[in-house]
Amino acid sequence: MSALKAGDAFPEGVTFTYIPYTPETAAVTACGVPIKYEASKEFKDKKVVIVSVPGAFTPTCQNTHIQGYIEKLPQLKAAGVDQVLVISYNDAFVQSAWAKANGVKDKIIFASDDGAPFSTSIGWTLGPRTARYAIVVDHGKVVYAEKEPAKEVSVSGVDAVLAKL
Repeated sequence: MSALKAGDAFPEGVTFTYIPYTPETAAVTACGVPIKYEASKEFKDKKVVIVSVPGAFTPTCQNTHIQGYIEKLPQLKAAGVDQVLVISYNDAFVQSAWAKANGVKDKIIFASDDGAPFSTSIGWTLGPRTARYAIVVDHGKVVYAEKEPAKEVSVSGVDAVLAKL
């Protein structure tokens, strides 16, 4: 598979792992049990934004990239987005702790592209890690897909995505 572009069908067989939020596992140090998120199946009847970052808790990812999506979630929902997924190279436990540290509960899914199989399949990695990118999928069809050309957050930031919705 190669890089995704607007007009492409979202590929079949894409899965991520995540730990669903529950009140019983709300503490950052509570583990929970990772489950599979069947992205290809879930995306067939939803409008979804996938935001990929190189790593949880890293300065640009935490302070610049993800905060925009958290703060502008109401605007994304108003534009018809059913779900926002934040993926990274980190495992589901780290992603879960990152979601808890940001207080998102079940409003945004922080999932793992553990080992970066999806990101590798579309050629969007930074070495072994997931690259910084955003993909919008509307009922199984890619309507926006951009990978950052450099270290800044421009084409994958929330404002760029909102402009395409």
